[in-house]
Formats: sequence, C-alpha cells, structure tokens
Amino acid sequence: CTVIVMGEFGRTPKISDQVGRDHWPQVNCALMFGGGMTTGQVIGATDKQAGMATARPVTFGELFATLYHNLGIDPMQTTITDLNGRPQFLVADQAAPMRELIG
Repeated sequence: CTVIVMGEFGRTPKISDQVGRDHWPQVNCALMFGGGMTTGQVIGATDKQAGMATARPVTFGELFATLYHNLGIDPMQTTITDLNGRPQFLVADQAAPMRELIG
C-alpha cells in the first residue's frame, strides 16, 4: 500500500496584502510512504523562501510514475486508448519512477 499526501499547488513565497498566499505552481511538497519504497529521506530542495527549486526538482510525471510502479503497472510501456483510438501513455514526457524511492 502506498500513501501520498499532497496538494495541487504550493503557496507563494511572499504574503500579499490583498490575497494572502496565492497558488504557486513552481514548487510543491508531497509526503509518500509505504509501498516497499526506500523511505526516510528528503528529495529535492528549494531556496530559503520555498519559491524555486534549487536541487533535484521532481515532476508530477515522476510522482505518478512511481505510484503506477508501486501498483505493478509499467508506466513506460502501458498505454490507454483515447476517444480517437490513439494510444496514450499514463504519464507525460516518458517520466520514470523516482529512482530514490524504488531503488
């Protein structure tokens, strides 16, 4: 069983007087555990304001590829057929599972 806790956006590194902290797609965070993964680590880093990634940015494709891998589905080979009959990969840009987690 793999458990993931995440949101769809990070929050702006600066607080605005008008709107508080707005959506910030440049960085986000997620907590993953279980699923036979190598856990107990932090992957990636941001600047001191959590505004931009500074080391090992992780894409959503990598995150979802890791989830598929833990379900026993090969995200690099498995396709689904779209409404026009074309095969579509499960993750964009041929993203691979996160090597730090699956060993």
